Amino acid sequence: FLVSCESADKAPAANGISAAQSAFDAVNGGAGKNVPSQVGAGEWGIDGARAAFDKNDYKAALTGAQDAAAKTKDVAAAGAAKKAELAKTWEDMCGGLPRVAEAIKSRVDILSQSKKLPAGLDKDTLEAAKAGLASLNQSWTEASDAAKSGNMSDAIAKAQAAQAKAVEVMTPLNMQVPEAAK
Repeated sequence: FLVSCESADKAPAANGISAAQSAFDAVNGGAGKNVPSQVGAGEWGIDGARAAFDKNDYKAALTGAQDAAAKTKDVAAAGAAKKAELAKTWEDMCGGLPRVAEAIKSRVDILSQSKKLPAGLDKDTLEAAKAGLASLNQSWTEASDAAKSGNMSDAIAKAQAAQAKAVEVMTPLNMQVPEAAK
């Protein structure tokens, strides 16, 4: 009788582990990228279910697989929320940073054509601003490329570096730094 009960519990446990693993793999490859610290919870749950299964404790294996599946759903929801947050942050940066770069370029162009630089600015400061603008543009290009490839966390980090560079360039040029860039 015990052997037949054990066999009856084995298939649901195996199916539960398989389903939990499939759900975990789907989340880990997608939304889980945005919340890597939470992905481990699903992984541990599946490992625990497998360990129980290997010890022929099929009820514990099934319970563990069900818990892992629930954690995976939580990770998927958290990942989707984080993805939306990153998309909003990126959208905000796309609206402001290119305009700031254009304003810096305009200021550098005007100063480059000027016969005499304003008080407090010298040729070295202008050359540093030109180099800083080139660096800012490079960082923005890298950020845009990262966003196009779907790596929003990296895109935002690179955009924040470009934003910091913009502030660094604007200050010695006596340009007003927008609140959003600070």
